[in-house]
Amino acid sequence: MTLTLVLKLASILEIVTGLLLMICPVCVAQLLLNSGLTEASLALGRITGIGLFSLGIACWPNGTDPAIWPILTYNALITAYLIYIGVEGQWVGILLWPAAILHAILTLFLSIYTFTRRSQNAHNS
Repeated sequence: MTLTLVLKLASILEIVTGLLLMICPVCVAQLLLNSGLTEASLALGRITGIGLFSLGIACWPNGTDPAIWPILTYNALITAYLIYIGVEGQWVGILLWPAAILHAILTLFLSIYTFTRRSQNAHNS
């Protein structure tokens, strides 16, 4: 088995697990632990799902700048989810909005870097 194949399989596993945790953390908890989740652990399960999804992207062998895509993915998804939690209004702690703003700023800067670099590479090719 080649390293590329192993990385692809590991990536698929983490991406699928991450997606399942983002969509239905209760289902994953029931299947893995035979237990339900509290309301707060639903949010933490989804945050964990975002992290695993990003890890799967990081592991995918693609020959490009490997560090930028997973951290950009993570920051974009976590920004969206934190804003969603804030708008819902159920679990708004003192650091929720500052964390959402920080991740939004990081997403913006990472996006600018990524797409500027991609545009420059396209012009140089």
